Amino acid sequence: MISNTLKSLRKKRKMTLEELADAIGTSRQTIHRYENGVITNIPPDKVVALARALETTPASLMGWEEESFPGFAARNADEARRLPILGQISCGQPIYASEDRDSYITVGGEIDADFCLLANGDSMVGARIYDGDLVFIKSQESVDNGQIAAVIINDEATLKRVYFYPSEGKLVLSPENPRYAPLVYVGNELNNIKILGKAVAFQSEIR
Repeated sequence: MISNTLKSLRKKRKMTLEELADAIGTSRQTIHRYENGVITNIPPDKVVALARALETTPASLMGWEEESFPGFAARNADEARRLPILGQISCGQPIYASEDRDSYITVGGEIDADFCLLANGDSMVGARIYDGDLVFIKSQESVDNGQIAAVIINDEATLKRVYFYPSEGKLVLSPENPRYAPLVYVGNELNNIKILGKAVAFQSEIR
């Protein structure tokens, strides 16, 4: 759990709660809550700041293990680069995915992505995407039917499997959880929908 890792790394570097709080621009009480598991959904910008202050990586700090969609290769440390984390994306009902370009994660060159988003919700658990996972997105305006994509609907974002039927003028955004019904859009409703890109990989917190 991040709480145990965070506390261990802080003590290893002989930092006080106050020193770590000052380093990431938050309060001693907030760091204490992180370490005791009171706050588990740590904002991505704070994850990055914590990792920097503790001289580690966000993945190591969060205990992420790499999982993949088909075609995702392992990291190549020699081609490491930084991808921006652009806020949250809903795995449920659409939510606003505000950009936060101060947050980055370092990835290997084998991940063909342009940015990543933090999943929020449980509608994609059938695809092994859980609340808090990082989803890597390749920017493109269309995807093949059945592929998972980040989609903007009336300025709000969601992550779903996409099925587009041009002859019928219909778009179906399908969840991977039977608790949720597909989102169906037809006709002029399609004018308010834009595909941000295809999900190509994700990092999942160890469970």
